[in-house]
Amino acid sequence: MRAAAGAGGDLATEENAMKAKAAVLHGAGQKLDVREVDVAAPRAGEVLVRMAAGGVCHSDLHVMQGHLMASLPAILGHEGSGVIADVGPGVTSVKPGDHVLPLWRLSCGDCEYCANGRPALCAAGMQIRMSGRLADGTSRFSMDGKELKHFAGVSTFSQYSVIPERAVLKVPDDIPLEKAALLGCGVITGVGAVINCARVKPGSLVAVFGAGGVGLNVVQGAAIAGAEKIIAVDLLELKLEMARKFGATHTVSAAKGDPVEQVRALTGGRGVDYAFEVVGLPRTVRQAYDSLAKRGMAVAVGVSPTTAEVSVPLLPLVFEERVLTGSMYGSAVPRIDIPKLIDLYRAGKLKLDELLTRTYPIEQINVAYEALERGEVARSVVTFT
Repeated sequence: MRAAAGAGGDLATEENAMKAKAAVLHGAGQKLDVREVDVAAPRAGEVLVRMAAGGVCHSDLHVMQGHLMASLPAILGHEGSGVIADVGPGVTSVKPGDHVLPLWRLSCGDCEYCANGRPALCAAGMQIRMSGRLADGTSRFSMDGKELKHFAGVSTFSQYSVIPERAVLKVPDDIPLEKAALLGCGVITGVGAVINCARVKPGSLVAVFGAGGVGLNVVQGAAIAGAEKIIAVDLLELKLEMARKFGATHTVSAAKGDPVEQVRALTGGRGVDYAFEVVGLPRTVRQAYDSLAKRGMAVAVGVSPTTAEVSVPLLPLVFEERVLTGSMYGSAVPRIDIPKLIDLYRAGKLKLDELLTRTYPIEQINVAYEALERGEVARSVVTFT
């Protein structure tokens, strides 16, 4: 018998708890601590997932750095894939052996945002994110008899993770799990921002500020949408080289001059129809906005520190009818959009194999994040043995 922490910090015993290797964040500014933790059995409406891969994403890094708030200590990870190992009472949509993707933005399915095709804006996702506990107000994770929190309701950096049934999506068994993991955040966020939020039209001019893992998916989303000119902007030449492989027709080095001037020069001074900011900095949001043509749209995709603000000149906003908006989770309906992305992958139109640059064992997760910070990878995952 093992112990699982309850909502008030008291411990509730669980008959079928098990040991699992996991990456724990004890506090902001610290590295991840790979430890053995206790995982309690799933309760009603929950599933136990044996994780195959966890995506190394900047959003978790923001939490580690203290730029993004989360309830700690917690097991991080929000992008991943795995196999259903067990199900709690009442679970009907999946069964043991099914391949699944965790959906890190839980949605209720009934509120006005869910009903209008914007499940990422559902309050249920924010509630579980801020509390770090599941629907009954308790956690299934503990270590040394003390509660560990769930991150985004999925905690994909654990060898085994208990996840709400509503937060997993069954995927075909023939899609390699390490590749499928990328669909759950980086791909759907980037491609979705193009297709669902901006609704880029064929023949459009597009600029993408930031050619990291999500930015590359914005690039290939623009290519899938039929954009005529796709301009990737970054400080690192390695990332610009990657962007060209994902469909960028032109690249701009922000290290070699004003990127706005360079983007406008590539468009004959006109500016672009759509600009995507995938960095999360006020400076680059403003650059995306300043690169717009009349009636252009700038879409902020990058995760920023909670206190960050951006200002834009009001006159062009009105006189040139520009738009500045944000896109959360690709403005997507994951249960509809992820199967479409799988179809695109099978058709050879979506690059997943090329996106997965490196694979690390969970013990090297901090090495993986160091490589991410240096800009050495398009996307990497950690795996469990």
